[in-house]
Amino acid sequence: MNKPKNSLPPSYFEQMYRKNSDPWDFETSDYEAQKYQTTIKALPKTHYHNALEIGGSIGVLTALLAPYCDSLLSIDVSQTAQQQAIARCKDLSQVRFEIAQVPQVYPDEMFDLTLLSEVGYYLNWDDLKKTQRLIIEHLHVGGHLLLVHWTLFAKDYPLTGDEVHNFFGQLTGTHLKHLHGLRREQYRLDLFERV
Repeated sequence: MNKPKNSLPPSYFEQMYRKNSDPWDFETSDYEAQKYQTTIKALPKTHYHNALEIGGSIGVLTALLAPYCDSLLSIDVSQTAQQQAIARCKDLSQVRFEIAQVPQVYPDEMFDLTLLSEVGYYLNWDDLKKTQRLIIEHLHVGGHLLLVHWTLFAKDYPLTGDEVHNFFGQLTGTHLKHLHGLRREQYRLDLFERV
């Protein structure tokens, strides 16, 4: 099956959120709720100084992650989605928001936690390689990288969840240490530590 060769553009997501304010049922899906709880439970620490969430969408996971962070920067490509996230997190003063398309724009900060959840497969190989390099460069030694991705086939996505996770796994022993892995029927979670 042919898959797109280019990363999905911001307009793809903006159109999705304008048609449906919650196109992936983040607010109402039992599957998403269970996956979010598993994601939070996978964090090896209860406190992070400066965390980055790549692809925060409408902020459901952002709000769950925020209590573990002194500062949490949530970035997304869709203004429509991020407006919902800002409203959802209005009482969470530690959460900051920016519109940014990775890897073209990457925050000029150092983080002790980076979360890449349901985003990596929207990138093509070139952009994933650049994103990987930027994540590593901006992650403190001892900091954590948490990947969570749906693993079923989607013809619209340039990559699969497994391809994304396996690509980061290639850095085990050089830049990353694999701390934890979990596979469920429809998604995969991998936790790494920067070495």
